[in-house]
Amino acid sequence: MPKRRRTGSLKSITLPLNCTGPLKFDIMEGDIRLLFEIQIMQTVIKNFSALVAVLFILPSAELTGQENGNARGRIVESPYEIISGWLEPFQEDGFAFGGNSAIWAETSDRIIINQRGETLLPSPVPENFPGFAGALGINVLREVDRRVWQNCLFEVNADGQLLSVWDHLDYLCEGADGPGPERIRVNPYDPERKLWIVNQTHHEIHVLSNDGSRLIATYGERGVAGDDAYHYGSPQDVAFLPDGRILVADGLLNHRVIVYDEDMEYLGEFGSQGDAPGQFNTIHSLAVGPDGRVFVTDRSGNNGVNLYRTTDDPAVFEFERSIGAPLTLPLDIIVNEDDFWITDLGPLRFINFDFNGEIKATWLVPAGLPDGYLEVHSFTVDSVGNLYGGDNQYGRTQKFVPKPDADPDLLIEPPWYQQ
Repeated sequence: MPKRRRTGSLKSITLPLNCTGPLKFDIMEGDIRLLFEIQIMQTVIKNFSALVAVLFILPSAELTGQENGNARGRIVESPYEIISGWLEPFQEDGFAFGGNSAIWAETSDRIIINQRGETLLPSPVPENFPGFAGALGINVLREVDRRVWQNCLFEVNADGQLLSVWDHLDYLCEGADGPGPERIRVNPYDPERKLWIVNQTHHEIHVLSNDGSRLIATYGERGVAGDDAYHYGSPQDVAFLPDGRILVADGLLNHRVIVYDEDMEYLGEFGSQGDAPGQFNTIHSLAVGPDGRVFVTDRSGNNGVNLYRTTDDPAVFEFERSIGAPLTLPLDIIVNEDDFWITDLGPLRFINFDFNGEIKATWLVPAGLPDGYLEVHSFTVDSVGNLYGGDNQYGRTQKFVPKPDADPDLLIEPPWYQQ
């Protein structure tokens, strides 16, 4: 399929660092700039190099001391093997993948990826370039002047080979002065299995036909942030209840979850800004579980994952407990029948919780190349148990295959839904 090519200009980027006393960082993790003020205390932070690696998320960084970082719970060996070089490049010369911020395994042979445009590479491109910008020391999240809004949506098969590029939908991303695409979800109760595409920079949610050929609906208003029933402030995710209700994580600016009926008619909302249990600073993802459970991640880490329950009133959700607080930077979540998994930074890891908030296990994600990650911004599991993780900074998606002797209790299952 022919692909549009655009040009871009490059500028140098300088990241200031004052290493004396309290540190102030202007950190961009996939969404908006967050200002963190961190007091370095020996009793709290024992490895400064690890702190810099995590907070600055340097493209060539390995998480020094990762094995002894603040990973919590029982540390186990990863039950998966990473398939090196799985995602095959298809770009025109001079371009590489952008941040792979949203992925969805529709089947084991059809994985849909929403990337934050493509990355303009330096010229000349080195020989034996492996196809992703992170291999050249480029952080595709930070180096925004390299971003070109093309080939934002595409699908690949089980071997990472291109099936199709949906470049007719590039206009949904174009013009964004921020990261853009955030999440892909599918309503498991929808017989048409429409795709829900969240664009946090444009404050919009798009609904596509499952084959990507048609834009069916758009919610929100491009470039207009708001806090009423149909305007969003950097939305992050969507989730679906068995009775047809639809939840929108309107999370970076508004710190709320909006409740709609199956026709997207407004019913109510829950959540507010703050550090108290049940509150949020920045909602990043959400998921639905058995018995009316709704799990909402607070990306600030202060409240970990907030668990709510449905009530007899379709507009009202009751707060039950905060799980896992504090976390470093929880990114994505998958809920299974009796537990759930999240990805978190500092060090980069998958953490498995039961519904009572107890940690069952933690396994670390490699940081070093060629197979390492800077962040697993989004993850998905196919019907045969393969795991896929999208890296929003190295700029690629990798496939994790269960090891032959893997403990089944350590494997992530596809997202729960009521059958």
